[in-house]
Amino acid sequence: MEKSEKVKEQILPEVSKKERQKLSHDCDVCKKSFSSKCNLNSHKRIHTGEKPFHCEICGKSFSDRNHLNSHIRVHTGEKPFHCETCGKSFSQRSALTKHKPIHTGKKPYSCNICGKLFPGKSALTYHKRLHIGEKSFQCDICGKSFSQRSALTNHKPIHTGKKPYSCNICGKLFPGKSALTYHKRIHTGESHYHCDICGKSFTVSSNLTGHRRIHTGETPYSCDVCNKSFSTSSNLMTHKRIHTGEKLFPCDICGRSFTQHSSLTSHKCVHKGKKQSH
Repeated sequence: MEKSEKVKEQILPEVSKKERQKLSHDCDVCKKSFSSKCNLNSHKRIHTGEKPFHCEICGKSFSDRNHLNSHIRVHTGEKPFHCETCGKSFSQRSALTKHKPIHTGKKPYSCNICGKLFPGKSALTYHKRLHIGEKSFQCDICGKSFSQRSALTNHKPIHTGKKPYSCNICGKLFPGKSALTYHKRIHTGESHYHCDICGKSFTVSSNLTGHRRIHTGETPYSCDVCNKSFSTSSNLMTHKRIHTGEKLFPCDICGRSFTQHSSLTSHKCVHKGKKQSH
């Protein structure tokens, strides 16, 4: 057999469109096609609600084994996906993919309201909530709402009194990692967010957003009891406690309760003064 004929034998015949359709696996509910039966079976669980993969640590269930594996890293702290530019690690490949555009400087996603550009779709989604005032994640203890789930998670330890994160510079304790990060900027002098009207700088973007309303006079958050308006949702929530009489922040020394966390902090100084006088 000649060499050219041997090569011809090794070339796979072209698969027609009809044959490709036979090889695909279609969902009988939504007609979506998959390259393998395994992928189709995994997809079908979206329709059935079946979650056969369980986390042995917390009992949470998942429809896909890969989703379970990603979840388990929450418990183990494993972050196998590393950014080759800055070295930051992530527990999920998708999180690394979203992170990478920060280094390229590319911002392909633009806000159709104000025109601001963003490196990732999720960052744009969070930003848009500032315009529409959407805050989907609400604290079930004090009612404060947040535009991001992570912000709610960071907020909740305020009510438990636990402060597992300590500043390695001054030793101050914080309930959440992000609160510690923001605090450290006081020591480093970092202020990433600047007001384009007066030039004032802020360590947190939400503080800049609230500050800008001083210039615009905007008070988008109204009390449904007395109609008084506020520039930030947190100020409105604090105000509402005047009407409800809620006092969510108790002193762990004397048991006295306060409507504001700042009032509790000021009150605690009374006990510190008593200790120093003894």
